[in-house]
Amino acid sequence: MRKIAISIGDIVKTVLQGLAGLSRWQKQFIVFLIDMALLFQSIWIAYSLRIGQWILWDQAIAKLAIAAILLAGPIFFFTGVYHTIFRYVGIGMLRTLARALTYYGTAMALVFTIWGVAGVPRTTGIMQPIIYFILVVGVRVIARFLMVDVLRRSAFGGEVKRVLVYGAGDAGQQLVSALRTDPGMDLCGYIDDDRLLAGQRLDGMKVYWSGKLADIIRQARITDILLAMPNINRKRRRQIVRALGDLKVGVQILPQIKDIVGGKVTVSDIRPLEIEDLLGREPVAANELLLGRTTSGKNVLVTGAGGSIGSELCRQICRLGARSLVLFEISEFSLYAILEELRLYCTEHNLPELEIIPALGSVTDRKRLEEMFARHRVQTVYHAAAYKHVPLVEANPLQAIRNNIGGTFEIVRAAHAAKVSDFILISTDKAVRPTNVMGATKRAAEQILQGFAKKSRRTNFSMVRFGNVLGSSGSVVPLFRQQLEAGGPITLTDRRITRYFMTIPEAATLVIQAAGMAKGDPKDSNTVSTKGKAGSGAKNKAEDQVSSGQVFVLDMGSPVKIFDLARDMIHLSGLSLRDKSHPDGDIEIVEVGLRPGEKLYEELLIGKDPRKTTHPRILMANEGHIPWAKLQQLLTQLDDCRDIEPALAILQQIVPDFDHGRDNPNPSQAKGSAA
Repeated sequence: MRKIAISIGDIVKTVLQGLAGLSRWQKQFIVFLIDMALLFQSIWIAYSLRIGQWILWDQAIAKLAIAAILLAGPIFFFTGVYHTIFRYVGIGMLRTLARALTYYGTAMALVFTIWGVAGVPRTTGIMQPIIYFILVVGVRVIARFLMVDVLRRSAFGGEVKRVLVYGAGDAGQQLVSALRTDPGMDLCGYIDDDRLLAGQRLDGMKVYWSGKLADIIRQARITDILLAMPNINRKRRRQIVRALGDLKVGVQILPQIKDIVGGKVTVSDIRPLEIEDLLGREPVAANELLLGRTTSGKNVLVTGAGGSIGSELCRQICRLGARSLVLFEISEFSLYAILEELRLYCTEHNLPELEIIPALGSVTDRKRLEEMFARHRVQTVYHAAAYKHVPLVEANPLQAIRNNIGGTFEIVRAAHAAKVSDFILISTDKAVRPTNVMGATKRAAEQILQGFAKKSRRTNFSMVRFGNVLGSSGSVVPLFRQQLEAGGPITLTDRRITRYFMTIPEAATLVIQAAGMAKGDPKDSNTVSTKGKAGSGAKNKAEDQVSSGQVFVLDMGSPVKIFDLARDMIHLSGLSLRDKSHPDGDIEIVEVGLRPGEKLYEELLIGKDPRKTTHPRILMANEGHIPWAKLQQLLTQLDDCRDIEPALAILQQIVPDFDHGRDNPNPSQAKGSAA
């Protein structure tokens, strides 16, 4: 019997494969013949049921058959019944069939029930279309089952994933509908937070309560969770990932509902849930006036244009309608990559008026900078070029001093001489009470801008300070991804270490908005609100003038433990953490000790009482700096210095808070940051 079953199955698959290889019109003709056969079948069944005995043929059946053929063929053709595809049977096909059979049934009822034909029972004009509809739909459902569940799934040679869809709402239902034809997916049910839905069925699949998620995953041997809740916030995502714990399931997600065009969910909309989806805060709508003040219709220059922050600034500046954009970059490959990306973007969005200028060069090259400013009449500068990788800078301090400090001095000097309107420095939280050379050089760069701001009447100098951005070249996230792909372990300097994190697009958007604030809020006559102290009398003003040279600080949210980040990335990969409690886990996290100059805790503010601005995510710091005459003297000495120790000694004078090699073991020290 088993051999017979196998041979029949092989015959069915062979026939189906043969049908699948036919041309489109051949398939349509076969479907038409099947429908005609079903038409005769429905006439015979309806007539026999009406007279109470089975009759194969008589004059009444002949009259019904002639009328049915004359009506059904044209109606089915013009309503598009034969333009649908069997393997995608769904609501759309059922609507098409229902519309066609409604027209057909109305015509048959008019002829045989209302008007009447001699020898034909009037009720057959109603019974036959109903039976025909049932037969046609049934055959199409069976055909879809054979084409998808028998042919495609048997031909699929990959690993079949056992999937739960998290979210029994509209997006979840649309996602299940799209996945039913995927031979690599075995849909096992829905998960939902609504306990009242538990045990019910949706589209034939059972709905489970999320409170028993772990048990369900173990019992049903689930391999993947698809999050079909487009409007879910980051906090809830983190809760779901933590709830999955060490269950070894992959997690994928749909984009936000506003990104799903036309309300249609497709398999291509699904993407892996990344660590970026768990960190940070919910986005705040951007202030278009602030975004456009330093970019719209302006000639803009971005240094470090091929870097993580620089390239994102370039993307957003293009979208904001700059007149021209100079991509200043020392790396030929990085410059080529961002140039091609932006040219493609301009082509796709029909922006022929935007001039994109690739410029190879170093910010330490004075003549090259002067040439760029003169030739392209630059109005706004975003200075993102810097050496930022802490261990590499520690190993090459003189090069970092020359690039981060000397390069900033040269481009600030050139911008000042060219009388550009706005100059914005991209700074870092490591500039606050720095313990490494990188942080000290960035704080020195900030002071250069503050010094020039005091004597500049035409150029508005400002700087924006923020913490780590996810996915940047110096971030731990790319490193952890590489280590996960290699099978581990994940190396961590210290499990106590915490950092502020922000996504690259959010950071770039806030930088541009902060630059727009440097001359005040466009709607508020160059003012920002300030947090006054009780009892300060005249000093307790509701608003204060914003002057050039201010340090803006981005609200980075709450600091994140790097250990928690590493653990979440392990879980998102469908793997488990190996530790003393789980010796059979997949990936181990290994502590390797703090690197030279590395802090346990980062800060964002040097002073206290930062001012609030009109943007909820941007603060303005109240910070002093050494006098320009003294700074200029020290910069000259630093430029002439060619030995590491004397150079670091001069750097110590420029940045008195620089405590080389000190870590920050006390988390309370970081609480001075209001970000």
